[in-house]
Amino acid sequence: MNELTLVKMNQMKLYGMHGAFKTAIETGKTDHYSIDQFMAMLIEAEWDDRYNRKTQRMINNARFHYKASVEDIVYDAQRNINRNNMIRLAQCDFIKKHENLLITGSTGVGKSYIATAIGYQACIEGYRVMYYNTTKLFAKLKMAKADGSYLKEMAKLERQHLLIFDDFGLQPLDNHNRMILMELIEDRNGKGSVIVTSQVPVKGWYDLIGDKTIADAIMDRLVHQSNRIELTGESMRRKKKILTE
Repeated sequence: MNELTLVKMNQMKLYGMHGAFKTAIETGKTDHYSIDQFMAMLIEAEWDDRYNRKTQRMINNARFHYKASVEDIVYDAQRNINRNNMIRLAQCDFIKKHENLLITGSTGVGKSYIATAIGYQACIEGYRVMYYNTTKLFAKLKMAKADGSYLKEMAKLERQHLLIFDDFGLQPLDNHNRMILMELIEDRNGKGSVIVTSQVPVKGWYDLIGDKTIADAIMDRLVHQSNRIELTGESMRRKKKILTE
């Protein structure tokens, strides 16, 4: 009877229940529960399994370059990171409010790590997230315009609750990329959030975008109701290298 029940659980894709029921049988703990407790245990196991699989699926879909955690952020006084502010951002209310997060600082200070850590936390909270290197995203969308898949790609981006644009401003935008950025930011205005990391201070983004009229439009939408982290201090990569030598 138990074997048949386990088979049926698998067939119905009740993997959490299957694992919990099988473990209870193998450890002889089925008699330790009342019927109500046993059912509650099975339901809880199934809920946990589905939640964990959903979270992992969302993390995989985000395509982060590496794993990062808010708990592992280093709060060195020289880095200019406010712990309470970071805890607040990790709660992801800024996504619910359709606010943006702008992270600036010199190379190696941990901009991408913080953006990724918050992105991971957003996935855990159930938000759809996608991570992009900004230069590669522009190249991808330029190719999409050429092969006719542009609207499909833009629709995919619009469905995300949070987009992460990493390493923005490595080079000034040409007219093509300027218009793509304008469309991306316009589509998300009041409907979704972005995290932007850049080596260039926010006030220098006008020059990077180029066209004054378009720059004003983009920056008004991007900066309005935005949260900012301005990292300082020396390169974290260099610090880690010194410590391991």
